[in-house]
Amino acid sequence: MTPRKPARTPGKSRAAAPPGKKTPKQINELVIVTGISGAGKASALKAFEDLGFHCVDNLPLELLPHFAGLISASPDVERAAIVVDVREGSTLDRLPEILKSIKTQLQTRVVFLDAQDAVLVRRYSETRRPHPLGRSETVWRSIVEERQLLDPIRNVADTLIDTSNFNVHELRADILARFGYEEKSKRLLVSCLSFGFKNGVPLDADMVFDVRFLPNPHFVPEFRKKTGLDPKVAAYVRGFPQTGEFLDRVTKLMLYLLPHYVNEGKSYLTVAFGCTGGQHRSVMMAEEIAKRLKKAGYQVKALHRDMVR
Repeated sequence: MTPRKPARTPGKSRAAAPPGKKTPKQINELVIVTGISGAGKASALKAFEDLGFHCVDNLPLELLPHFAGLISASPDVERAAIVVDVREGSTLDRLPEILKSIKTQLQTRVVFLDAQDAVLVRRYSETRRPHPLGRSETVWRSIVEERQLLDPIRNVADTLIDTSNFNVHELRADILARFGYEEKSKRLLVSCLSFGFKNGVPLDADMVFDVRFLPNPHFVPEFRKKTGLDPKVAAYVRGFPQTGEFLDRVTKLMLYLLPHYVNEGKSYLTVAFGCTGGQHRSVMMAEEIAKRLKKAGYQVKALHRDMVR
């Protein structure tokens, strides 16, 4: 089957296979996210969205066969995820029957999220949200009733996830591990940004390194109108022993930190390097660190906020 174009959901991209590995066969897929209220369905849906799924919350069951047909025939939407839960009401017991029908035309998986009763009660207490079954009963009794309503769906689920010991970041990581095709390191985009302190520190910087301790090429006449992208300027900055030591120490720090950011579920990280004007030293540093992190397998781009073009 010829691979189809990625879904064009704004701001999202189709998960890609890691370099050197065979790309999984591209087929249309539907994931139905369901489970106990308070177990993390909303957070799970956001994780699916990050993986490039077309996501819909609380789709009416009557529309599910039609939606599945659209996904099956669509050349643009390869993967979709929808939430179906107790908010559906009395028609919820039809879901197992509907599943049998749509599984004949589309690869469909049911993910059931659950958690211990005590954990669910605590979560409702912390958020102060009412249970979807209403305020007429206690949360405890509503959970018991909901379990009875969802028991037929739990029995047909393909994947059961107990979120009792998960925070939102750990749940996201679990979904990415189960349904993502790419290596974890490919989910984090690192921006190496150069800037000049005279124009202010970038507001979006997660980490800032001040490289004004290095000799300034601005005071070398032949370099004044050049930038850190010029090979001669870069060689000049790299020629000082403190430059090499700084680069090695920052590289070692970043390679220690990045896996922890990945495991925490961070998608973007901006590492800023600042010099006086943002033309020479910071530009060279941002470029060099970007090259080193790319070599280590991370998605990296070098940006230069204040460099004269």
